[in-house]
Amino acid sequence: MSIILETSRLLMREFREEDAIGMYELNKDPDVIRYTGDDPFASVETARDFILHYDAYAMHGRGRLTVLLKGTMEYAGWCGLKFDSASSETDLGFRLLRKFWNKGFATEASLRSVEFGFNELKLDRIIGRAMQENQASINVLKKTGMIFEKEFEAHGGICVQYCINKK
Repeated sequence: MSIILETSRLLMREFREEDAIGMYELNKDPDVIRYTGDDPFASVETARDFILHYDAYAMHGRGRLTVLLKGTMEYAGWCGLKFDSASSETDLGFRLLRKFWNKGFATEASLRSVEFGFNELKLDRIIGRAMQENQASINVLKKTGMIFEKEFEAHGGICVQYCINKK
């Protein structure tokens, strides 16, 4: 399956091996992964291995997508919908290189992902989760139209879950 989503400034596509350097750089920034509970990749090769074994597209017909700047095709990060088998829900997630923060890219990619989920994947509901302290991510979730649903514990702290239902 080849998913390509487009916005006015971004292209979004399935992960490719060539994304390994960008993904490694993304996850090695402590500020980027501060609220994720993820460890940084040990090397570019580890990031490449992750990409080569990423099976969400084949297993569930959806997954995180590489985000590229239109025109330059510069790697900005990732965004997209992922099926969470533990909760049987589809989760919106995003992570961008710090130099792309505060430019509206996360919101733009997230809005397109939600639109894709409802219109093309025919989902009825999409959730988004963030650490309670991660106000920037919570703001993005709210801008997609998601509303607060609940708090829960994860990654050694309090997390929040937001949701949006198809209209």
